[in-house]
Amino acid sequence: MTRRTETPPDLTDPRVGAPFFSHWRVHTPLRQRQTVEAIADTWQRRPWPAAGLIGYHVYTGHDGEALMHYSQWATEQAYEAFVKTRRQERNDEIDLLVPDIERLGLDRYRRYRSSVRDGDTRVPGCVVVVDVEFVGPDPDRQRAWADAALEALENEPDAHPGGISAHFHLSTDGSRVLNYAEWESAQAHVDALATWPGLKSATVSRYDHALGLVP
Repeated sequence: MTRRTETPPDLTDPRVGAPFFSHWRVHTPLRQRQTVEAIADTWQRRPWPAAGLIGYHVYTGHDGEALMHYSQWATEQAYEAFVKTRRQERNDEIDLLVPDIERLGLDRYRRYRSSVRDGDTRVPGCVVVVDVEFVGPDPDRQRAWADAALEALENEPDAHPGGISAHFHLSTDGSRVLNYAEWESAQAHVDALATWPGLKSATVSRYDHALGLVP
């Protein structure tokens, strides 16, 4: 069976060997909500699709247009089997309920390193995603960038108390780094950015956890 949950995912779950992120554009806040419910209904009326799928989570973007999908797979092979046998029928049903969804692609990652405050049991009120893309594949550059970002984060003397965790992922094609950061609230993240008055811009996206599906 498939069960709906409001509990955010555990990014450090050791069973997850192949975390994937994908993005859809649905254009309005109403369609965001409709699509989330269409996904929930479509999945809950079906058996859990694969033993190798540990969890599937959907997030609504604060821009009112985007959905982010985070799926926790044990292996890439488990995902490939799902694609061959179970994915299309689910997408087709969702498209009947909410037409004209733009599917922008799926990126495959491996979690590299995480920074989590010891004993912090707060439930995240906002997820902030920083997505960095390099010119061409370079695994050494991926790791160096993530290491530098983590070092700066952990050595920040006046770290904002609203930050809960940061989870750095490296794309399997060697071209991207994705930081999935949990914050107490969106305002806490806005306030933290305000402490850097010389910052011109940063490529960040804020999301709310809208749906969790687990076996």
